[in-house]
Amino acid sequence: MLEPLSEHDLLVFWGQFALLLAVARGLGYAFRRMGQPAVVGELGAGLLLGPSLFARLLPGPAAEIFPGTVSESAPILAIAWVGVALLLVETGFETDLKLLRSLGRQASAVSVGSLVVPLAIGFGLGAVMPGEVFYGENASSFTFAAFIAVAMSISALPVVARIMVEMNLMRRSIAQVTVAAAMVNDLFGWILLGVLSGIVASGGVQVGATLTTVVAIAAFFAFALTIGQRLADRALRAARQASEGLSGPLTVTVVVVLVAATITQAIGVEAVLGAFIAGIVLGRSPYQVKEVRRTIELMSAAVFAPIFFATAGIYVDLGALASGSGIFWAVVVIVAATVAKLVGSYVGARAGGMSHGDGLALGYGLNARGAMEIVLATIAFSIGVFSQDAYTIIVLMAMVTSLMAPPLLRRALRDIPPEAAEAARLEREEVLATSIVASASRALLPTRGGKNSRLAADVLHLVLQDEARATVLTVHDPDRDGEDCRCDEAMAAVEERLEGRGSERRRILSSRSAEAILAEAGLGYDLLALGVTEEFRDTHELSGVLQDLIGRSTVPLVLVRHGVDDADVKGTRRVLVPSSGVRLGRAAEELGAVLAARLDADLDLVHVVSRSDRASGGAPGAVVATRRTPDKVDLAPRELLAQAVERAEQFGARVGGTSRTGAVPAEVILEASAQLGSDLLVLSTQARAVNGRPFLGHGTEFLLEHAPQTVVVVIFPAAPEG
Repeated sequence: MLEPLSEHDLLVFWGQFALLLAVARGLGYAFRRMGQPAVVGELGAGLLLGPSLFARLLPGPAAEIFPGTVSESAPILAIAWVGVALLLVETGFETDLKLLRSLGRQASAVSVGSLVVPLAIGFGLGAVMPGEVFYGENASSFTFAAFIAVAMSISALPVVARIMVEMNLMRRSIAQVTVAAAMVNDLFGWILLGVLSGIVASGGVQVGATLTTVVAIAAFFAFALTIGQRLADRALRAARQASEGLSGPLTVTVVVVLVAATITQAIGVEAVLGAFIAGIVLGRSPYQVKEVRRTIELMSAAVFAPIFFATAGIYVDLGALASGSGIFWAVVVIVAATVAKLVGSYVGARAGGMSHGDGLALGYGLNARGAMEIVLATIAFSIGVFSQDAYTIIVLMAMVTSLMAPPLLRRALRDIPPEAAEAARLEREEVLATSIVASASRALLPTRGGKNSRLAADVLHLVLQDEARATVLTVHDPDRDGEDCRCDEAMAAVEERLEGRGSERRRILSSRSAEAILAEAGLGYDLLALGVTEEFRDTHELSGVLQDLIGRSTVPLVLVRHGVDDADVKGTRRVLVPSSGVRLGRAAEELGAVLAARLDADLDLVHVVSRSDRASGGAPGAVVATRRTPDKVDLAPRELLAQAVERAEQFGARVGGTSRTGAVPAEVILEASAQLGSDLLVLSTQARAVNGRPFLGHGTEFLLEHAPQTVVVVIFPAAPEG
């Protein structure tokens, strides 16, 4: 039976929690203001409140707040371990396995060098350190030296990534190599940590037990990334369907982390490895909610991680190092760790063909140990491999290297300008990231297998970035369509156009197509692609399902209608986009520019200047005109076109801009498309309700009905009423 905590135990717990959190967060904020990682200040809180200072200056109050009994310390230590788990979940979120698999020569060489050299030097150093001073009660010469080696090899991915983000350098090639190498360091480090923990638990170096541990870790990792990934995806999807907001997905996320931590603890390795693997799985799920990840990070950064780092610092007694050889070995370990990582990274960078400056920058960045080192030291101390002095030295090494890395890395990266090819790539990526359509990471394509759906798939494949995913959806109503809906055939015909983009198929049985599609679109999709029905050519009326989707969608839509000649989008040689000069119109300009660049087609931007003084009756973002004024006849159109042409060129398109005059802008656009020989028209608008149906604007609807070319319309959701 569980025994409740006593009143005194609870009093101690609440006092510890309040004091540790307040001091840790305060010092963390102060260090961040000085340009240092907050973790250094949080560790400093433990130094202030532990035996290094507080217990020496005020031993009575210190003993009251931080007593040495297990029962009184267990609650706050449990909170600290929750902080470790959340910290490793964050690291898992940031671990990009696709990037790891696609490491090139440079990143691979740096990863190997920054791992092998510190492992070798660390193991040699650990082998000569005096056991009577640094060995814990369960340490052997091998396990102690191996833990020191792993401690020197791990880099702090969160610290490295945070520095890159703060300096706005994440997309730089040098930053990508640094982060990739840090991922490899951490991944191998945590696997080695799990193996070593299993060795200690089994009582020594036993080949059978060690192999069992390695196989168990490998099996769990393989299970997590295959069956476990599918189970997590289904759970997150079900949670999003069952509840609005963050409560459902957040609960699933925490449960997955706890289950993974329990499994790894049960197989003889630390629970934090399970949390790390769970973070990878949850971060990869297409049904994860971005706000959940942010919530986990906020919970960790604001409460739990500071408690962990502060409690880690409480175990550090700097005064104990002042006696004997403690200071000497502390200096030796810090210098050896710094030099080993710097040399290993530099040698790897040079072997990979990188410059001297790149090698130094990589060595500085990967030298930051920070959070990961503290976790390792805490585990080694808790399982009896590290003594108090060894634990203190490793924590100090983490703090010193974390303090050194940011200023050195900032200085080094400022002196490494991007090469011409890299600068062009960065500019293009920055432009694409601002595109509402091209920057979508998940797109939904409902289909019944028609030509317009296949054209919509072509458009998606051309405009989405390489890592974006598309889901092909069919909604089958047995009462209306019969038992054989040929759903697989319809999905295959559309999916073929996506050319292996990592698309997935979904089939839903429902008599309410629009509701089923909207419910699916609400599960984290950024874009909804639709093809009009074939009947539109004759009726000029959108189907009831399309009207419902356009009127009720909360995500942008791309509506596609094929031309009279049934030409394939991939055969497009000339794209025309009305350049309206309004913000919503830029979506059409961006989409047209991306399509033109990918298809090697010419892009024509046409701005219409109305001869009348009456404003266009179109919806915002529809085909609109700029009225002339007596004092500025052509200046405004020229400026608008110049800006639009410049934006389109940033997407890599061959673009020209013309200004035309006419009373009805849509008719002018139609005439211009015929004269220019356009194959494709791209428009953008915002839906609004008129007489109970979605209205796309007079100009947009006119062109959608009468243009002989293929028409693509970007439709933004209707503004909420009130």
